Amino acid sequence: MPVRVVDTATPSSQPSSGQDANAGHPSPPSCSLLSAGRCYAGTQNVSNIQKEEAWKVNVRIHGCDLEQGYLCGTMEALNVPLADTPVVTFWEGEIVDAKNYTFFTGKWEASPEDDIRHWSKFPSFTPLLSQIETDGGKSVDLSNYAYIFMRWKEQYFVNVGVDCGLTIAGFYYVCFSCSDGSISGYYYDPNSSPFQKLELKCTNEKDSGFTFSSYELQCQLQHQLGSGVVNFALVMLPCIPQIGLNKGHESPRGLA
Repeated sequence: MPVRVVDTATPSSQPSSGQDANAGHPSPPSCSLLSAGRCYAGTQNVSNIQKEEAWKVNVRIHGCDLEQGYLCGTMEALNVPLADTPVVTFWEGEIVDAKNYTFFTGKWEASPEDDIRHWSKFPSFTPLLSQIETDGGKSVDLSNYAYIFMRWKEQYFVNVGVDCGLTIAGFYYVCFSCSDGSISGYYYDPNSSPFQKLELKCTNEKDSGFTFSSYELQCQLQHQLGSGVVNFALVMLPCIPQIGLNKGHESPRGLA
């Protein structure tokens, strides 16, 4: 989710692969709740020491390839201060599978210590911690694990300009529950308030009768998958229901 720009300049991330492609590892479990077309709704806590604030958030997955450890989608923040309309961003995700991506980010200004600190926020990560510390998680088998760990990195704004006063310099550590489709996440950006929590629930069950946003997004994404190129046609049809804001978890800190 976009974050408010702070006064200090945000240093650019140093992209690096940081991942070992270990051919022997199976992919994470296939899950119908994590697939193209799925929608999720919830809130992100963006509180800081001056104010508590939370935003309503909608997420839609537009593409998912477990074999390549890749997914992409859009994120819509509905009650963003200083914004006249919902703010929509396009994001790409890395699925931690010890084959395409490990638990160590290796870019976006995240150190191994930052990685462990954020992953450890998820109770489902605790049983894996000792093995991660031993060999970086290269021998961890996540193919039958009840949770899928990911990183989501927003790439660009869809419906507002880069001069909107927000930044998408950070990224999300994400934990997805295969049992109910719920998503927990923590936003990381050295220049933003730490541990901004994202909480989402899968919403687009059949015959749910949800109301949707009124605009559409059309864009083309080319993503390199092995030796081929896959074209994703992204259509942001009406996204998810607007759920009630949990006043007890309002938070300010920029938009993240």
